[in-house]
Amino acid sequence: MSLLIKNGRVVTAVDDYKADVFVENDKITMIGEKLDVKADTVIDASNRLVIPGGIDPHTHLDMPFGGTNSCDDFLTGTRAAAFGGTTTIIDFAIQVKGNSTFEALDTWHKKAEGKAVIDYGFHMIITDMPEERLPEMTKLAGEGVTSYKMFMAYPGVLYVDDGVLFRAMRQAGEDGTVICMHAENGIVIDEIVKRARAEGKKEPKWHALTRPTRMEAEGVYRSIAIAEVANVPLYIVHLSSSDALEQVKLARARGIPVHAETCPQYLFLDHSYYEKPGFEGAKWVMTPALREKWNQEVLWKGLQFNHLQAVSTDHCPFCMKGQKDLGLDDFAKIPNGAPGIENRMSLIFNGGVAERKISLNRFVQLTSTNAAKMFGLFPRKGTIAVGSDADIVIFDPERTETIGINNPLMHHMNVDYSAWEGFKVKGYSEIVISRGQVLCDKGEFKGKPGRGQFLRRGLYSGFNL
Repeated sequence: MSLLIKNGRVVTAVDDYKADVFVENDKITMIGEKLDVKADTVIDASNRLVIPGGIDPHTHLDMPFGGTNSCDDFLTGTRAAAFGGTTTIIDFAIQVKGNSTFEALDTWHKKAEGKAVIDYGFHMIITDMPEERLPEMTKLAGEGVTSYKMFMAYPGVLYVDDGVLFRAMRQAGEDGTVICMHAENGIVIDEIVKRARAEGKKEPKWHALTRPTRMEAEGVYRSIAIAEVANVPLYIVHLSSSDALEQVKLARARGIPVHAETCPQYLFLDHSYYEKPGFEGAKWVMTPALREKWNQEVLWKGLQFNHLQAVSTDHCPFCMKGQKDLGLDDFAKIPNGAPGIENRMSLIFNGGVAERKISLNRFVQLTSTNAAKMFGLFPRKGTIAVGSDADIVIFDPERTETIGINNPLMHHMNVDYSAWEGFKVKGYSEIVISRGQVLCDKGEFKGKPGRGQFLRRGLYSGFNL
């Protein structure tokens, strides 16, 4: 099968030019002006941007947490991602403490196979790693799982102590892989939570009020210090505050290979959402919590000046009815997480490019290219170039839509609310192509469950980010 995209404005992390793009089977094979070739399908991209498919390096599909599972599985979640212009995700397999990481990998392969409509990879969440099992990490890298996530939060569930952190970091560094870090001091936070609950403070807002930004900053600082001694590249996930970003900036100024992502929720939403009446604030109970609004400007500057390298979603949705309401009488029982896999590209284009905070090239870097480079996918993914996978979005930079559960163009996630209800955004993923196949065409889904492929990723390649 062949596909010709004509008359578009091709934008990558470094390029911006008008050209035609020719695709044969799943690869881009030709780029040039006014290409005179026959194709099975021709798309006119006049007045449209032709950009690389988005890469979301932080999603949680069909994830067990808080006595339930995130309500998007690998079918509904990847389909929603595709509608939003994302053609690759990296999800998280979770090791059961005491068990092999390969058991976790098998479990997550089974979750995805036959369901995913876009390509996907896995990070491995490590919950313990005794000395005798360290060779598993090297074997995982050989299977294309070249990044690991570790938690300083959630004692008794996902938390690992500093000894396990260092042991796994040292092995990851020797193998040429990267550590992703949920950096919050969960031990101290748990003590703050206990005090609040004992005092009868159980409304959703107390989820945020018991998680001060200094505890995020302390976790970032400590994880950087341990990673520096272990000689491993570090990637801070879902960074939410000025306090935490300051620690990243200091380390990068010293030449330490530290990278960080933020998420749309920390760029557009703030603590005031927890003050909504009744139980509504539970919609935004996530970790880290939403911060005071002034942090947003600092995070945008972090994106502008490359203190932050990527924007992910941390998509981990739970329905208000039957899931979030498990914590109706106690914020500590509300499943942590919120939906967003579908909305990232439009939100960042609107808030970044349309509002002139970042350039078009930077938009592509933050939503696609940098993640590909960080996690061993570039140049197969993350760019428009001859030989790259034909993951392409025909993006309308002028179209305005309102996000909400009643807009069939903007809400395909399997969740009963939108974290972005009523947000008006400029910029819409009109046609989404994955490995040469049109998946979404002006609101119509044309893909098939199970067509997404597992991506065996290369070793860490983000040295220049």
